[in-house]
Formats: sequence, structure tokens, C-alpha cells
Amino acid sequence: QVQLVESGGGLVQPGGSLRLSCAASRSIFSLYAMGWYRQAAGKQRELVATITTGGTTNYADSVKGRFTISRDYAKNTLYLQMNSLKPEDTAVYYCNVHSARRDYWGQGTQVTVSS
Repeated sequence: QVQLVESGGGLVQPGGSLRLSCAASRSIFSLYAMGWYRQAAGKQRELVATITTGGTTNYADSVKGRFTISRDYAKNTLYLQMNSLKPEDTAVYYCNVHSARRDYWGQGTQVTVSS
């Protein structure tokens, strides 16, 4: 059983910051690439950032320079540090694990950026 639990979402004003966390099953955390995706109301789910087991990162152009993805192997936790938030960042953010068999997803955490 693979379990992903996101936390850290909330309501912030434009220009503010949030850090999202994703606690993952220890049995698979270190084995696969992971990522953050988001889905805004009425929109399709889109990739935000990914990180390989070796630490290589990739970001959507819309968040480059503002967001940072990282993983803590000791804590089996994936993070997304979000700075300089914009209203267009408003979405449900999902944690992802890309395993050999399938992709696993968390329940999502809501991020709302509004004045």
C-alpha cells in the first residue's frame, strides 16, 4: 500500500509564501521520481515541478524562480516551497509518485492566493 498525504495549503495574499509537504510511504519514497501537480477550477491538471531520485529538478515555466521542490529522504517527505505567490497559482496541489507500475496521487491540498 502506497500512501501520500499532502499538507500546508491555505489562503495567502499575493506575494506571500507557503510550503507544501507530502508524507509518503517509506517503502517507495526513495525508489522513484516524485512531483507536484496542480489543478485549478475548470482547468486540467498540470505539472508544477518534478524531482528525480538523484535530485534533478524540473519546473513549469510559470513557477521558475518562485517555487522550489525538494525531498527529505530521512523523513520520507516531499516539499514544495512557494514564494511570490500569484492569484493564478490558486489550485488544488497534488503530490505524485511515478512508480514502475502506476502513478500514485495524494488527496490534494487547496492553495488560494487572493487579496
